[in-house]
Amino acid sequence: MLEQFNSLLIEMLGPFGPFLLIGFLGLTLILLMIPLLLKKRDDPLSRLKESAHRTDNKTVTKSEKLRSANGKDKLEKYSNFLEPKDEEEYSAVRLKLLQAGYRSKNAVRMYHFSQFALGIVALICGVAYAILQSSTGDPTTKQTVIAILGPGLAGYMLPKYWVTRRQAERHKSIENGFPDSLDMLLVCVEAGQSLDQSIIRVSKELRSGFPALAAEYEMVSYEMKAGKDKTQVLRDMSERCGVADVASFVTVLIQSQQFGTSIAEALRVYSAEMRDKRVMKAEEMANKLPTKMTLATMMLTVPPLLIILIGPSVFGISQTLGGAGF
Repeated sequence: MLEQFNSLLIEMLGPFGPFLLIGFLGLTLILLMIPLLLKKRDDPLSRLKESAHRTDNKTVTKSEKLRSANGKDKLEKYSNFLEPKDEEEYSAVRLKLLQAGYRSKNAVRMYHFSQFALGIVALICGVAYAILQSSTGDPTTKQTVIAILGPGLAGYMLPKYWVTRRQAERHKSIENGFPDSLDMLLVCVEAGQSLDQSIIRVSKELRSGFPALAAEYEMVSYEMKAGKDKTQVLRDMSERCGVADVASFVTVLIQSQQFGTSIAEALRVYSAEMRDKRVMKAEEMANKLPTKMTLATMMLTVPPLLIILIGPSVFGISQTLGGAGF
């Protein structure tokens, strides 16, 4: 009976039919066992505390609901599996997501869950494609392995590519809007406003043109209002932005505050340097343009020019040779 079943699988799925069936069954069992392995039991002590809290506070305001962990995050019980155990690795992923614009507390968990989910879904699609390919043709072992593992690897790396792209776009947006924000800060400070009020004003003005930079200034203003140390607030902004110009600006502000120098004078000097740097960057891009256009110019200009110049001569020579009987 086993030989008949084996021959039936080979006829239906090709020479690798038994291996594909075993792999599909193993993958199915893994998917079925993952929720059971990751199931986290509720701590009786935590349930007792929660019931006591509900008994003491029967009326809970909306703000308290937002601040409390009310169990809406369905991935929280899988945090031991989805979040890195190493603190340095967790901090690196967290910082990368912050620089990409993802600030929620479960961003790291969602990032790893998306990698895992997309990898599994793409792997299942690869297995289905390999089964279809085996039934319609006779693929080699290398082609079957590539058809199965290729989509899974691509699905696993897709969130990382997306976050890296978002991070680069956000860095570029902050770099483009930062010189203008410095000029606005200088105008507000020279008009008599404090640094905190100037940051709030600049964040409102930049919201339409550079929303990423405006969000960073808003975060700084909120943290300052909450009473956080101004030096630490500026350093946190530098880490969230991940841009060298912002880091240098934060260093200038911290040194100006420590040594008691005028913030307006520091902003004036640094904004002038940023304007010069932006002009030099524009000149650099303009000077690179002829070099980049050289290849396109040669491909689009030289062939038509050769056809116009040499075409009539080639046509005349061909007519002459044809009339002479060659």
